[in-house]
Amino acid sequence: MIDLRPNRRRFAATALGLAGLAALPSPLRAAAAATGVDTSGLTPITTGIKPIDAAERAGRIARAQALMANAGMAAIILEPGASLDYFTGVQWWRSERVTAAIIPASGEPIIVTPFFEEPSIRQSLGIPAGVRVWQEDEDPLALLAAGLTERGAAKAQIGIEESVRFFISDGLATRLPGARMVSANAVVRACRLVKTLAEIALMQAANDVMLAALRWTHPRIKAGMKPADIAALIDSAVAALGGKSTGSGVLLGEASAYPHGSRNPQQVRTSEVVLLDCTCEVGGYAADISRSFVFGRAPDEVRRVWDIVAQGQQVAQAAATLRTPAGQVDDAVRRFYESRGFGPRYQLPGLSHRTGHGIGMDVHEPVNLVHGETTPLAPGMCFSNEPGLYLPGRFGIRLEDCFHMTESGPQWFTQPSRSLEAPFG
Repeated sequence: MIDLRPNRRRFAATALGLAGLAALPSPLRAAAAATGVDTSGLTPITTGIKPIDAAERAGRIARAQALMANAGMAAIILEPGASLDYFTGVQWWRSERVTAAIIPASGEPIIVTPFFEEPSIRQSLGIPAGVRVWQEDEDPLALLAAGLTERGAAKAQIGIEESVRFFISDGLATRLPGARMVSANAVVRACRLVKTLAEIALMQAANDVMLAALRWTHPRIKAGMKPADIAALIDSAVAALGGKSTGSGVLLGEASAYPHGSRNPQQVRTSEVVLLDCTCEVGGYAADISRSFVFGRAPDEVRRVWDIVAQGQQVAQAAATLRTPAGQVDDAVRRFYESRGFGPRYQLPGLSHRTGHGIGMDVHEPVNLVHGETTPLAPGMCFSNEPGLYLPGRFGIRLEDCFHMTESGPQWFTQPSRSLEAPFG
């Protein structure tokens, strides 16, 4: 049984060196310098992080093959994206030129890709696999169908990963009329939903980088700054600390009342909310952290709502016990908010979105902490905890920290905000 006790390895957000920008590895130095932001007080805190290795991926393939056997699938099909990277290490993008993988229930996986892309594909391939190439005047789906036939799937169930494009699954169904295309969720989701210690260590590193970048940015926010100015600070800090920024959302004033912002012009103003919702990755694994605070003196109503949201985070965390259906975490938060006069349910003013989402290689992964979700919480599952409150036309407050489930219950990746005046502890 995999040991999923709380990971003891921490990459402390306080580990900020003074060696300066010139001491950074050249890719990080270039990324940090690109925005013109002075990050000379920051050095990477990800040194020594262990990437996902061949043994870890071999275990993933073995687990997938066992799940395929149980589900009666002869193979699964993957396109470029997180799932392809998860199983094979191949990091690629989608285009009209098909690159795809066959993971069979038995035998070696097969990667199908354009001929001229083969050298690049092999650079990130992290498992033993056959690479089959097609020329520009050839049919890549015929090559996929041939590979499936070789692996005994021509007259069997073939699992299609949920993000695979329709033209691929439809084309395979046409070329293999004896096969049956089914959802691969019973295999892919089952594998990716439960993280190993190696994955959790990378997520911890990403969260440490993200929180350190936000903490560094906080005192550098000035009156009159626009969202792009603050995002540039955050992105530069993430790069200098050894991570890769994947999204720095900055909502100012009234825009904070809308979870994904507003197109109206925004700038930092005294006594108005600053909401930061930011993501980054380390080693292919994500962090997602939100902090809300006020520039200058906080109005009493903002303070009241902030305190309720901070309590909402704790209500969610207390409800996230082992074997509890994921939707009950969301239900607990809504009951609490309704007792404070918000809602009901998803109505505004209140919490108009789910309490949290799964997280791993993708920032948003199944399953969600949302009403009606019956999946029981189990060790290794990872979630965001972000029960915001939004008052349209006025302001919103969102506090977000992620956690992973252990044998003893939920474990924070980052500690929640202490107070409106100390959003980063």
